[in-house]
Amino acid sequence: MAYSEELAVRIREILARRKGIAEKKMFGGLTFMLRGHMCCGVVKDELVLRLGPEQGEKALKKPYTRECDFTGRPLKGMVMVSPGGYQTDHDLWQWVQQASDFVSSLLAKNKS
Repeated sequence: MAYSEELAVRIREILARRKGIAEKKMFGGLTFMLRGHMCCGVVKDELVLRLGPEQGEKALKKPYTRECDFTGRPLKGMVMVSPGGYQTDHDLWQWVQQASDFVSSLLAKNKS
């Protein structure tokens, strides 16, 4: 199983009204891009979030979270959440909202 399609569907429903969303296969899973920036995604059954350095550190103090580490070095500002952390729709919405708020604060990437 490359990634949880069930989780991907739940994220799509949350992001459905946002403009500038694109999906991209990445990290052996599925990534949701917002205005050209990685926002959140799914790897196996884990939720991957781009929260920025400050919010990422705060998130790591919550249950079911860990550093995002694909290469042997943690990615600063990126957090992975195991299924217990996004079990309810409200929990998932809060995580995805936090990631999309952070990414929305970044300048849109130019398409070249």
